[in-house]
Amino acid sequence: MLLIVDRFRAWRRGRPFVGGVLTALGGIEMFFSGQLDIGKIHVQLGIEGLQATIIPILLVLLGILVIAMPAHRIFYGVIALAVAVYSLVGVNLGGFFIGMLLSSVGGILTVAWMPKKDVVEVDAAEPAAETTDAGPVGPATASTEGTTA
Repeated sequence: MLLIVDRFRAWRRGRPFVGGVLTALGGIEMFFSGQLDIGKIHVQLGIEGLQATIIPILLVLLGILVIAMPAHRIFYGVIALAVAVYSLVGVNLGGFFIGMLLSSVGGILTVAWMPKKDVVEVDAAEPAAETTDAGPVGPATASTEGTTA
């Protein structure tokens, strides 16, 4: 069991997991706010409710794609951020601001996420190249005394 948890942690850390989950949660919240009934009043904005269905589905899809393909995180994050801001107009004030905020924070976290760089250990046995205060010693830094320009 511990092996499975460790493997999941390693997999999760190699991708913008939190950003993708927040983006998808914002889309789910927007979907349910678009299907809201208050008594006999059906709350829904947009052209025949198409936007209230398409925008949340798009946000959930972008959240899943961010987790599945972290190499394209900046593209998916920017699109998620733009769609989340547009949902303010298209989906009941962005899912009553909650879905818009979740998706916006998810998009920002997705764009800001960077993969860890592998730490390269320098072998202590290899001598460092000789340098002077002016830079490396060699023919490229040879003195030009006695020449005229």
